[in-house]
Amino acid sequence: MLKELTVPVPRLTVITLGVNDIRASIAFYDALGFSRRLKETGEAVAFYDTGGPVLALYHWDRLAADASLEDQPRPTTFRGMMLAWNCATREEVDEVLAFAVEKGATLLKAAHATDYGGYCGYFADPDAHVWEVVVAPGIEVGEDRRVHLAE
Repeated sequence: MLKELTVPVPRLTVITLGVNDIRASIAFYDALGFSRRLKETGEAVAFYDTGGPVLALYHWDRLAADASLEDQPRPTTFRGMMLAWNCATREEVDEVLAFAVEKGATLLKAAHATDYGGYCGYFADPDAHVWEVVVAPGIEVGEDRRVHLAE
């Protein structure tokens, strides 16, 4: 008789970004204020506490090789995903966008009112990973920096 499999608890624990220059990417994410952990990994991989899933930076070519994928040609257009930095207020959205640009990000789209009642803008990190900076109805940012979704 076959044993019935238990359903695993779904969870997103780590988001790993492939980067071209890990030293420059570490400097960028350090400058944004994310807290780097496990620094003994040196420049092999960098792990950041984000208040939610861990953000990891890893050499682009090695990340592709780990997944048995080609790392060339590298995309120069939208990759079909983005990271989000949820904020508590519209003013915080503006502050985060300005801060990220000051630290080396590229502003992709200035903050603006959305059709769903939110307010957001977009920047790209040095490796063109897209970040949305947003305040949105039904999504609150707690004092613990964690996102809380409305029921």
